[in-house]
Amino acid sequence: MIKKIAFGFMGILVITALWYFFIKAEDYRINFKVDTSIGTVNQSIKSWNTSLKDSQPIVQNSFNELSQTIRSGDSVHYYHWDFQRQNDSVVQVTLKVTDSAYSLKNRWAVLFGGNTFTDNTKKRGKEFLDLLDSHLKKIRVKIKGEAETPERFSAYVPIKSSQITKAKGMMEYINTLTNFIVQNDLEPKGTPFVEITRWDRKKDSLEYKFCFPIVKTDSLPEHHLVKYHETTAKKALMAIYNGNYITSDRAWYALEEYAEKNNIQVTSEIYEVFHNNPNMGGNELTWKTEVFMVLKEQ
Repeated sequence: MIKKIAFGFMGILVITALWYFFIKAEDYRINFKVDTSIGTVNQSIKSWNTSLKDSQPIVQNSFNELSQTIRSGDSVHYYHWDFQRQNDSVVQVTLKVTDSAYSLKNRWAVLFGGNTFTDNTKKRGKEFLDLLDSHLKKIRVKIKGEAETPERFSAYVPIKSSQITKAKGMMEYINTLTNFIVQNDLEPKGTPFVEITRWDRKKDSLEYKFCFPIVKTDSLPEHHLVKYHETTAKKALMAIYNGNYITSDRAWYALEEYAEKNNIQVTSEIYEVFHNNPNMGGNELTWKTEVFMVLKEQ
């Protein structure tokens, strides 16, 4: 009987060892929780990745899963990020890391307190978490509920860009629109806004109209870049975003999560109305953007 128990125990040890050293997906794992949207975590990891040396472009397996590859010395480290919503405010983030060259060595070291690999992994994990915490302190999103998009007649420039460079595209053409309006004695009517007409989530790419509202006249001057457009009121969900316009998409994700929670059908048509001139500087938390996500027609 004792021998059977001993053999059974040894069998369990062998199976556990085989799983740990040869089957387990990661060499090391880090878990942490953050109070934000899944989309904000997704975009923050991608932004952080661009600042790292020897990193490759992020691979998006799904909206909740990202794969990151970073060269470290004579090895390659594979980071697998997974994030799941825990409740209305908290997102659980799991980071699984594997070393391509020294996986067995690292797994053995983890059992005895770790090594350089585990120390560096913890350091990178903390680096990202600190960056995310700093970012969250610089933005605010408040859901206001159902509203209507603004009705405007505008001069606009059509732009295609990545999601992260939306504000850069606006800055590139702001002088074109401003000079066009001044030189042609057009009367401004309201603050600039952006109309997102296409949002490719897989590629993080956008097509949008950067608009300057003006008074409509019978005779409008022509320009090789500037076009005209009239927006009509549409039912939408609205949020107020405070922070740098570069990351105003954080409000998009908050609106989507609000819509999902409340069984509201929304589209990817988004309007952002800007109330501050970023060239004037100041505390970014005082910059105000009204963000509208258009509802699906019933």
